[in-house]
Amino acid sequence: MKIGELAKSAQVNIETIRFYERKGLIKQPVKPLSGYRQYPVETLERILFIKRSQKLGFTLEEISTLLSMESAKCDDVQALAKSKLMSVRNKLHDLKQMESALKILLKDCQTNPEHAGCPIIDALVDRE
Repeated sequence: MKIGELAKSAQVNIETIRFYERKGLIKQPVKPLSGYRQYPVETLERILFIKRSQKLGFTLEEISTLLSMESAKCDDVQALAKSKLMSVRNKLHDLKQMESALKILLKDCQTNPEHAGCPIIDALVDRE
């Protein structure tokens, strides 16, 4: 299939395909002397793998590692997935702390009897 067809099938932009080629995530087919490059179905499958991996939070560098592990032992892949899971859990922890802090700031603002000077702004201003 041509690059436009590939992009449509993968639901990505043509520039995304070119970017993946530059990053070495997919191979660019040889351009025939007359005509357009033809991408095999395997390229579509690889792009879909990349997109699914991104939805799980893997970076392009990590995805490159995953792609190179196609014939690796499950233990090796599992170690990378465990590392990603730990990263996600840490981010969730940080987000929960941010949520708690924002709830407190919003409550302080809503219960501000003077309505002069915003507790949220006061909390964000560096007082050192």
